[in-house]
Amino acid sequence: MVMARPPPDPLFTLRGSAAPVNTLHFHCSRAGRPLLYSGSAKGCVHVWNLNNRRAEHVLEGHDGASVIWVSTVTSTDSFLSQGRDMRVCMWDLHEGRNTITHSLRTGSVGFCQCSLLEAEANKTLLALPAEHTEEIKVMELDSQTPVCSLIPDSKQGMLMCMKMFQADSGPLLCAGYEDGSLVLWDVSHGRPLSCLKAHPEPVMCLDFDTDRQKGISGSSDKTLTSWTIDSQQNLQMQNSVLLTNPGVSQLCVRADGKIVAAAGWDGDVRVFGWKRLKPLAVLQHHKDLVHSVAFSNHPEPSQRLMAAGSKDQRISVWSIYSES
Repeated sequence: MVMARPPPDPLFTLRGSAAPVNTLHFHCSRAGRPLLYSGSAKGCVHVWNLNNRRAEHVLEGHDGASVIWVSTVTSTDSFLSQGRDMRVCMWDLHEGRNTITHSLRTGSVGFCQCSLLEAEANKTLLALPAEHTEEIKVMELDSQTPVCSLIPDSKQGMLMCMKMFQADSGPLLCAGYEDGSLVLWDVSHGRPLSCLKAHPEPVMCLDFDTDRQKGISGSSDKTLTSWTIDSQQNLQMQNSVLLTNPGVSQLCVRADGKIVAAAGWDGDVRVFGWKRLKPLAVLQHHKDLVHSVAFSNHPEPSQRLMAAGSKDQRISVWSIYSES
């Protein structure tokens, strides 16, 4: 009988956030190991050098309000952070600078993270949660020109999570709502294309794989649900997997489409095969709920890392299923 390999230990753990770690983002433009950005509940963004495992910079732009989303803009090499002070800050980090060039007011007091899409024709779109709890505003980032406002017709409740992505027909956005529904939006025309009741509880997180036209969502219950977008742009249920314990904070499909990671409220990170949601590993390291999970998209498979950020104020960094 062949025994399953025990789950690995993390490569290392980053300490020094001094607050719960809400969100993570890898930036892989440099040779060698990437930078890792983390946003904390005390309003700081740490920029981690993964070679010496120290924070190169600590950015404070949200007056102590919790930072819930961070992202880099590849086309301009700039950086965005979203805080619960209802602002998105744009940072200039060139040549060691760490200054805010401008900021946008979202009006949102919720926990829904923004979504960024570097679309065709050098357009960068930013989707933001708005003042009305069910509303999404989409804008062109460079010009700050409004593109559309997305408000569901029926009562789906509060906007919980969203992901914008490029389709052949133009930019689309999938949003998860308080009533457990997913809505697929046509961003160019500002209209809903499809709705799917994916969960009995609020949709806490989702991710989408454009290559396979397939997404996954998690809730406060024990079920992860995968779904597809068909040729008529309808959302269709595909598969589901039952978790040991309820609650998922974030889901992340690795860019190569081989695995998906789930950040659990129970403090574990669960890894599944993306094709059939086959359970592959349970990474037990954190002492409190895991808020965030992220993969680096390094050109060298052996250099690809996964990071998990937790309420226990630590970030664990892993090398898993990176042989191919």
